[in-house]
Amino acid sequence: MTPNNGATRLSRQPEVNRPDLEVSFEFFPPKTDMMEARFWESLNKLAPLKPRFVSVTYGAGGSTRERTLRMVSRITAESGVPAAAHLTCVGATRDEVDEVVRGYAEAGVNRIVALRGDPPEGVGQPFTPHPDGYKNAADLVAGIRKIGDFDISVAAYPEKHPQSVDWDAEIDNLKRKIDAGANRAITQMFFENGDYWRFVERARKAGIEAPIVPGIQPIHSFKQIAGFAGRCGASIPRWLAERFDGLEDDPETHALVAAAVAAEQATELLDSGVTEFHFYTLNRSNLVLALARLLGIRP
Repeated sequence: MTPNNGATRLSRQPEVNRPDLEVSFEFFPPKTDMMEARFWESLNKLAPLKPRFVSVTYGAGGSTRERTLRMVSRITAESGVPAAAHLTCVGATRDEVDEVVRGYAEAGVNRIVALRGDPPEGVGQPFTPHPDGYKNAADLVAGIRKIGDFDISVAAYPEKHPQSVDWDAEIDNLKRKIDAGANRAITQMFFENGDYWRFVERARKAGIEAPIVPGIQPIHSFKQIAGFAGRCGASIPRWLAERFDGLEDDPETHALVAAAVAAEQATELLDSGVTEFHFYTLNRSNLVLALARLLGIRP
């Protein structure tokens, strides 16, 4: 019997016969000159992979609005890589949000990741729309559509959004965003591929035909990613925690384990028919570059 190891998995589908893959990368606006230097270094390393787009996040309540606009404008103008700007409707009127959308358009940015957003108090706190603002992400998507012909991505939650009362409400919310004009959904990070496939099945049964792109989070720091997961409702499987147990002070082994975990997840999705991936980079390129090569994506 042939062992089901990584080499076997990668050889099951010869690279020459693989479908064309599309990838996108997510960054956050750097806060310091040193962080900005790393941002551009990472972007320049990933740009030759010709991603569909790179996205730049948007802080709670629009706290990074100016930095996000500056970064996406430079990406579009200088790198030749299409840029997507994140946008939320937290703490802002419709007119204020519409002004941001028009600013993106004037900067040549026609891709937007439209999110309801979390209140400034943090994830898990009740969301209260601005009295004169967009009431949710579906409403925001509809507003963007009225302004121009944007390519719009929205969020999806394979393990259910922490504030969704049940799965019916979760899928109904996604359907309203797609019906309002979103082109695709990008998932929050997840580490059990079964969660992704069950989510896709629920969505398809509800009549959602738009692409549901898996969001892949390479684990640059297990402690940091576990903290993110705890705040956004993504679970850390026991087997995953055990793989990183005791590696806090062993960065070389941590990096090797992180690469193996991400490779297992991504190649399994690829072998199951996934042709689009969205990578959360945390403004780092090494693990993402390695993953892209494993998936057969080269400059």
